[in-house]
Amino acid sequence: MGRVVVVGGGAAGMMAAAAAAEAGASVTVLEKNEKLGKKLYITGKGRCNVTNACSQEDFLAHVVSNPKFLYSSYSRFGSGKLMDWLEHHGLKLKVERGNRVFPQSDKSSDVIRTFQRALEALGVEIRLHCPVQSLFLEDGACRGVALAGERAPGHGAAALRPGDTAPVYGDAAPLYGDAVIVATGGLSYPSTGSTGDGYGWARGAGHTVTDLRPGLVPLEAELGDGSPARELQGLSLKNVEVCVKKGKKKLVQEFGEMLFTHFGVSGPVLLSASSRIARELEKGPLDMEIDWKPALAEEQLDARLQRELAENPKRQVKNLMGALVPAKAIPAVLRLAGIPAEQAAGQVSREERHRLLQTLKRFPVRLTGLRGFPEAVITQGGISVKEIQPATMESKKIRNLFFAGEVLDLDAFTGGYNLQIAWSTGYAAGKAAAERGKEEV
Repeated sequence: MGRVVVVGGGAAGMMAAAAAAEAGASVTVLEKNEKLGKKLYITGKGRCNVTNACSQEDFLAHVVSNPKFLYSSYSRFGSGKLMDWLEHHGLKLKVERGNRVFPQSDKSSDVIRTFQRALEALGVEIRLHCPVQSLFLEDGACRGVALAGERAPGHGAAALRPGDTAPVYGDAAPLYGDAVIVATGGLSYPSTGSTGDGYGWARGAGHTVTDLRPGLVPLEAELGDGSPARELQGLSLKNVEVCVKKGKKKLVQEFGEMLFTHFGVSGPVLLSASSRIARELEKGPLDMEIDWKPALAEEQLDARLQRELAENPKRQVKNLMGALVPAKAIPAVLRLAGIPAEQAAGQVSREERHRLLQTLKRFPVRLTGLRGFPEAVITQGGISVKEIQPATMESKKIRNLFFAGEVLDLDAFTGGYNLQIAWSTGYAAGKAAAERGKEEV
């Protein structure tokens, strides 16, 4: 029976460990935190959107970086098979709007407990508070990992093969394995332990790590006239259309929900947009337009404005706007349209009405930057998938070395797609690592 070492006890690591153990391997999970799945606890606002119950075609269409690479692993272990696996292990699921899948309990902790029970039943050894210092590479292959803070050779029989003389890596001793799976996550939410360790190990093994940036992250912004976005702080918008442009070129056009914050904008539409515009935003600010009334064509909205103004000639314009935009937005909308808030409706000129129409359909916001990794849902960029076998997640450069999850250059929109990437790649790595372990024994 081969031995598989999994570094990282998050979504990808837990699935990799389960898959490897199901295939007959002896598995050890090394997790530097005090518990497994620490980041999973906070995903989906604590509800854990475990996957998206869509077709393979739709799934790949929602992957931003390197969707073709995922074809093999998703085909083998897609959302349907994940749901079957979780329910087989006792987790009841439900499907909500947009095919988003959640535990029926709405508790992410139940997802973690499901994996803990499964790993325990499979005989997986879990070592918490167990940071890894480096990979143990020898003759073009990965032979194990160096455990931080543990001296060789006195780590214990479980760490060494009989008769081995353990080399010392500073103060670290090696834990040998026939295959090693690196599932250490990215840089998002560093408070959960995602500190980018896997990237350094990959570089040390000769791998390319693409540019790393926050993904699915709020955006810093100001209003079109240069006013701070905090003027609209706390304003949540539903059923609006957002268009991000670079000059005249449209980069993103999305319909849905967004939120104004003290620093700029956030919400589902903007989080997804951030992953698509990050590279351009790093080069300089971008223009964004909000359509407050996307269900109405300009002609329809203009007719409505004319009617409101004509029927209420003595009322102040600001008192007519409540039917069109939230009260908190009225001062900004009128200011950007160049119309005094106290002006009587009957005194609004044709030109002013046209400016108001344009402001309602194209409310200007200036995007100035990305927020940092502490606020990002995922990391964009990572280990180049050109150097990874797509069916097995094994390194093309180092034998017996596998990668899974966010540490790879793979990311997708919100809606359960990123977690599915972790499950699919973790499952592929676990099964392949177990087979490699059998070959090495």
